[in-house]
Amino acid sequence: MERTADVVRTEIVAERDQLASAVDDLRDAADLTSKLRTKLPALAVGGAATGFVLAGGIGATMRLLARRGREGHPKVRAGRFTLVDRG
Repeated sequence: MERTADVVRTEIVAERDQLASAVDDLRDAADLTSKLRTKLPALAVGGAATGFVLAGGIGATMRLLARRGREGHPKVRAGRFTLVDRG
């Protein structure tokens, strides 16, 4: 069976329309900007928390808070300064 030029043109036009429709669907599915924009506050908080943990923030905070009990016995206090006996 031989195809005529008109049949081939019709098939090309149909394939072109299907391809344009598939590209539009793919573009809508790949549109991350609109999807992320609604979740931006939660992503920012999660990113900040992750950065804090990766930078050692929990350990540094705990060392700062727990340090006061291990410094020794204060001998003399003058305002915010303290002379400490570490022995």
